Amino acid sequence: MNVLVALPVLLPLLAAALSLVLGSFANLQRMLGVLVLTFIAVNAGFLLYIADRDGPVVLQMGGWAAPFGITLIADRLAALLLLVSAVVMLAVLIFSIGQRITDYGRDTSSTAFHPMYLVLCAGVALAYLTGDLFNLFVAFEIMLAASYVLIVRRTTATRIRAGMTYIIVSLTSSLLFITMIGLVYAATGTVNLADLAGRVGDLPPGIQTALALMMVVVFGIKAAMVPLHFWLPDSYPTAPAPITAIFAGLLTKVGVYALIRTQTLVFDHQQSWTLMLIIALVTMIIGALGAIAQNDINRLLSFLLVSHIGYMLFGLGLYDVIGLAGVILYVVHHITVQAGLFLVSGLLTRHTGTVALRRMGGIAKAYPLVAVLFALPALSLAGIPPFSGFVAKLVLLQGGVGVGTTTAYVATAAAVLTSFLTLYAMARIWVLAFWGKARAPHADPDPTDELIIGTGSTSKSMVVATGSLVVFGVLIAVFAGPLSEISARAATDLLDGGPYVTAVLGEDAG
Repeated sequence: MNVLVALPVLLPLLAAALSLVLGSFANLQRMLGVLVLTFIAVNAGFLLYIADRDGPVVLQMGGWAAPFGITLIADRLAALLLLVSAVVMLAVLIFSIGQRITDYGRDTSSTAFHPMYLVLCAGVALAYLTGDLFNLFVAFEIMLAASYVLIVRRTTATRIRAGMTYIIVSLTSSLLFITMIGLVYAATGTVNLADLAGRVGDLPPGIQTALALMMVVVFGIKAAMVPLHFWLPDSYPTAPAPITAIFAGLLTKVGVYALIRTQTLVFDHQQSWTLMLIIALVTMIIGALGAIAQNDINRLLSFLLVSHIGYMLFGLGLYDVIGLAGVILYVVHHITVQAGLFLVSGLLTRHTGTVALRRMGGIAKAYPLVAVLFALPALSLAGIPPFSGFVAKLVLLQGGVGVGTTTAYVATAAAVLTSFLTLYAMARIWVLAFWGKARAPHADPDPTDELIIGTGSTSKSMVVATGSLVVFGVLIAVFAGPLSEISARAATDLLDGGPYVTAVLGEDAG
C-alpha cells in the first residue's frame, strides 16, 4: 500500500524518459501522457481516502528510517492537493494536444513538450509528498528545470526577455533556498520536517524567528506574494495559454503549500500572525489594483493571481482551524478556477488573434459557449454565491471575524474589498470582450507563428478540456460540505502536528 505514495513521482519521470524515446511517434507520446496523468489522479483519490480514514500514508525510501532516509508522506492536505492538481494537469495536457502547441501546429510532434510536461508533473507531486526540506528543494528544481524549457518554446524576443526574468528570479530564490537549508541543518542537525518539529522549539527565539522569516521569503518568492511578485505578471502572460494555465494553477500554489507546511509543522506561532496578515492585506489590494489597470487579458489574470494569493496568506495569518481550513478550500478552488480562466483566454486568443481587451468584442454572440466557459469561473473567482470561491471566502471571513484582533478585522475588510475589485475586473473583461460588436480577427504580428490564431478555429479537445475543468470547479461547490469537513480535519492535523510526526518517526517520537 505504501508504494502508492511513490508512484505519482516515479511514473511521470519514467514516462518522460519513454516519451523522449517515442519522439517520432506523436500519438503514442500523447496517449502515454494522458494515461499516466489519469492514473495519478485515481491514485491520488485513493491516497486521500486512505489518509482520511487511517491517517498519513508513509514510505521510507530505501529502507532507511526517518530522519536519516528519504521520507514520502501523503496526509490529508498533500493527498487532496495532489488529486486536484492531477485533474488540472490532465485537463491542461488535453487542451495542449488539441491546441497543437505540443507540436507547433505541425503533423509531426515536437520532442520536448511531452517529456518536459511530465517532468513538471513529477516535480509538483514530489513537492506535495516529500517529508524533508532538501527534497522539497529538489522538487522545486525539477519543476523549474521543466518550466524553463516550456516557457521559452517558440522563441520570440518578447518570450526570451520574459523567460530571462523568470529564470533569474527562480535561480535567486533557489540560492536563497539552499542557503536556508544549510542554516537549518547547522542549527538543528536535521532537514526532516517531522524531526524539525521537535528540534526548532529548543532553539533561541531569535534564531527561530530568523529561520521562519527566511522560509517566508524563499517560499514567498515562489508563491508571488507582494512585494516579491514583480516577476510573475511579466513572465506568465508571454507563454502559450496551456503553459500559463499550468504555471498559474500549480506552481504558485506549491509555494503556498510549502509555506503552510513549514510554518505550521516546524514553527509554532500560537496565535494570529500579524506580519502574515499585513502581507496578505497588501498582496490582495495591490494585486487587484494592478489587475484593473490592464488591457492585456493575460496580464490582468496574472495580477488577479497575485491578488488571490493574498487570500491564502490571510488564512495562514489567522493561524487557527477555521483560517487554515479556509486556506485549504481556497487553494483547491483557486487551482481549478485560475487554470480554467487561462484556458478560456487561450480560446479567446484563438478566436480573436489578440490579447488586448479593447480589440475584442462580440464574443458572447459569436461564440456563446466560450462566454459560458468564462462566466462560471469568473463568478467563482469573484466570490459570487453559490460557487466555490464564495464558499472558501466565507470560511476565511468567518475566521477573520472570529480572531477578533484589529489586524484581522482590517485584513477581513481588505478581503471583502478585493472581492469587489475582482468582480469589477471580471465585469470589465465581459464588457470589452463579450459584449459589443464583433470585430474582425486580428492577424498575429509574428509571421513565423504556426498556430492557427485569429481564425476562429478551435479543436473539440480544447473546448472539452476547458469545459471539463469548469465543470470540475462547479463540482467543488456542489461537494463543498464534504470538502469543508476534510479541510477542517486537515487544518486540525496541521495545528496539532502530532499525527504527521508520529507517522514519520514512530510512536516514540519526541
